[in-house]
Amino acid sequence: MALQDKYKELVDAATAAGVKNLQVREQDDVLYIDGESSGTVKQQLWDLYEKIDPAYSSGDLMLNINSIAGVTEGSKLKVTTSKTNLNIRKGPSTNDEIVGKAARHEIVTLVRKENDQWWFIKTDNGEEGYCYTQYLTPVEG
Repeated sequence: MALQDKYKELVDAATAAGVKNLQVREQDDVLYIDGESSGTVKQQLWDLYEKIDPAYSSGDLMLNINSIAGVTEGSKLKVTTSKTNLNIRKGPSTNDEIVGKAARHEIVTLVRKENDQWWFIKTDNGEEGYCYTQYLTPVEG
């Protein structure tokens, strides 16, 4: 089954939800779905992905929906990893040391935006560091 067929429902949902700058491409047996949307839509797409591949075991999809608009320092963010903890790093790079972890669905606080890909966050138990923004979704009030 072609990946675009396997994830058609997810692509259709992203289109119907009005994901901005939506780009869908297949490369090296991985389907990439990129775009920008609200935190609510981002979470809905992750929930749909979980229904299609409950164990996230196929490793054939990269869902990169950013929800950075309107997020300011002090905002609450939900960790939206597929099934693992989110690494908290000493610096804004995967080459930087892991200094902590945030659990899936944990709520953290944005301290500052380093750039569009890395934000400095703080957990409720005081761990601080950089996290990749792909796995952070604004909590909408």
